[in-house]
Parts: sequence; C-alpha cells; structure tokens
Amino acid sequence: MNYDMEDTQNSAPGSLPSNQAAKLGGPRRGNDAQSTTKRLQTELMQLMTSPAPGVSAFPNSDGGLLSWTATIEGPEDTPYSGLTFKLSFAFPPNYPYAPPTVLFKTPIYHPNVDFSGRICLDILKDKWTAAYNIQTVLLSLQSLLGEPNNASPLNGEAAELWDKNPEEFKKKVLSRHRVVDDE
Repeated sequence: MNYDMEDTQNSAPGSLPSNQAAKLGGPRRGNDAQSTTKRLQTELMQLMTSPAPGVSAFPNSDGGLLSWTATIEGPEDTPYSGLTFKLSFAFPPNYPYAPPTVLFKTPIYHPNVDFSGRICLDILKDKWTAAYNIQTVLLSLQSLLGEPNNASPLNGEAAELWDKNPEEFKKKVLSRHRVVDDE
C-alpha cells in the first residue's frame, strides 16, 4: 500500500495537487485564448455602449483583439488641455489576469512617461487586478495627466518643472506634442 500523499490541506480551493496538475498539463488559472477574447469583446461593447468622456479604444484593423489603439483627451485645467494622445494596448494571452502593455504613441512630456512612451503607473504593474479593464486604465491615465506621481518619475526633469515652473512645463508639453498617424 502506498502512503505517499501530498499535503493539500493548505491548497487554494479548486486547485489540484502538483502531481495531478502535472498530469493535466500544469496548473490551471481558469483562462485561455477563448476567455481572453470573450473578455475583450465584452470590454469593447462596454466602451461602445457606455463611453467615458474623453477616452476611447478600439481593436486595430489587423482583425485580432490583442492589439488596440486608444485615445485620451487632455483634461481641462491641465497643461494637456485641448491635446489628444494616442496609445497602444497589447494584451497578453492571460489577460485580464496580467496587465496589458500600454504605451503613449503620441510624444508626451510628462513626469511618469519616458521618451519611448513607457508609463510608470502602479495599476499597470504590481497593483494590477482582473477587476481593472481598458476603460479604468484609460481613465487612470487621463487622471495621471493632471495629477502626476512626482515621487516616482520616469522623467525627472518633467517632475521638477511640474513642481517649480508650470509655465516652462507647459511650453515643453506643447513643443513635444505632435499628431501621429494611425499605424
């Protein structure tokens, strides 16, 4: 008689012991390409039927759902007022359990965005949860335009100017911004 048993008492509900999970092709997170596609289709419908002011996003014309283009309008009473920014969203196969990769395609001068368009925002990194969606990310980014996190800048010069010289900051925002074509 074999008494070698794996301790499963402290395992998460619904999880399998590692020896059983290995037989089934590894641990299962409850997500696959079909559920990612379904989630993105649901989010697209939400964006189309209940749009938030100043933000939009649509899948790229390549026919896939894992690559989107988004726009954010600069919030009023900020240096970005009247400007429109294009962003790219690349969704991983395990979305929404992992965050999308989001980049500014429109050149932007901002404390939390580097010159390659990479964004420093906690919900796109370690604070991501599956409860977030495309619209919440866009609204968070729109909010970040008016309230940067200068304690964690990717662009130190922009953070310093934001705090010390708003006029010069606005000049740099306007000189950096340019309209980009759809790719």
